[in-house]
Amino acid sequence: MLKIGLTGGIASGKSVVASRLAELGAVLVDADALARDVVEPGTPGLARVVEAFGQDMLDGAGRLDRARLGAVVFGNDAQRAVLNGIVHPLVREAAAGILATAPDGAVVVQDIPLLVETGQGSDFHLVVVVDAPDDVRVRRMQENRGMTAEEARSRMAAQASRVERLAAADVVLDNSGPVDALLAQVDGLWQGRLAPFARNIMTATPAERPGGPVLHGPRSEWPRDAERVMARIRAALRKHAGADGIAPLGLDHIGSTSVPGLDAKDVLDLQLTVPALAVAAQLEPVLAAAGYPRVPAISTDVPKPTHPDPSAWAKRFHASADPGQAVNLHVRVAGSPGWRFALCFRDWLRAVPDAAADYLALKRRLSEVHASDPTTAAYAAAKEAWFAAAEGPMERWAAATGWAPPSYPVRR
Repeated sequence: MLKIGLTGGIASGKSVVASRLAELGAVLVDADALARDVVEPGTPGLARVVEAFGQDMLDGAGRLDRARLGAVVFGNDAQRAVLNGIVHPLVREAAAGILATAPDGAVVVQDIPLLVETGQGSDFHLVVVVDAPDDVRVRRMQENRGMTAEEARSRMAAQASRVERLAAADVVLDNSGPVDALLAQVDGLWQGRLAPFARNIMTATPAERPGGPVLHGPRSEWPRDAERVMARIRAALRKHAGADGIAPLGLDHIGSTSVPGLDAKDVLDLQLTVPALAVAAQLEPVLAAAGYPRVPAISTDVPKPTHPDPSAWAKRFHASADPGQAVNLHVRVAGSPGWRFALCFRDWLRAVPDAAADYLALKRRLSEVHASDPTTAAYAAAKEAWFAAAEGPMERWAAATGWAPPSYPVRR
């Protein structure tokens, strides 16, 4: 299934988005509703709240007096932490129960107001943030909830900042205007990204990447996006390692998007380090479920002059199933020539401006030559001669500077 984390600050319009996604066919998991359910009369959750905060948290009918409890915890970080420590695990358990019954191929949207605050972003294939400027949200709370401006800003201050939420977002839905404009964005997101993403995960199919090599100027968001993607992959692999003890060794951002100042295709290249290709084979279903199915047609890198044996360059290659974020995931064995080359080449380009400039000139020239190609295959193949010639200068730089690849402890 495709798991979406939906969040947004108070009065951002998150509920409108959640309702629309449910209308379009998503399975909706409403954290606020579950938070109410887990403290209903007779539940262990309510018993623990009473134990922590006292009998006077109950109304005359034995139900939780939310207003009274809110007055106790609002503005008191210690008390709010106690409450969250009771409620949040129960909500997650209830959400897991819903997820377990969702059909194959479903788009499951978890509506979580405090997703950023609780650090749950890496648990989802995508995080969708509903955003509106602070002054717009204050006005909405004044008009729709009868709050004063001071009360509204106090509520906002108790949540993650707008900057923090936006930094966690894969998708930002702008709700600074009319509701119809917001709904149009949701419809476009569903049709153009979420529905095909879910189909691709179900069939273990990488997203299509039409067109030839289109270079973009350096983008400041590439490192941030790579970190967010890697956090998701690490989270998926940690769960797998916990199940059977098999773990990869490392995960790195490589390729042109990892080199500041370098033009690149809008594709993130990542390298997953494993102790052996047999481990890579065992991780294949885990990576596919995380949104990175294998591409069986690609099983090796092009050998370089210092290691001409093709068998030494074996790897596994996975690609993103997300139509909105292209990712190449190269799974290579620690110590193999391809693994070392990827890391050393990145660091060489970062450290030697002339090398980066030469590579950039090559990329720009070849992107023009192959601009009309339907794929990037010919563009990629045309760079191989330059890579082979660059191996010598790169290795001389490595020897002169004492560069060495990471040393990973073998874990099982």
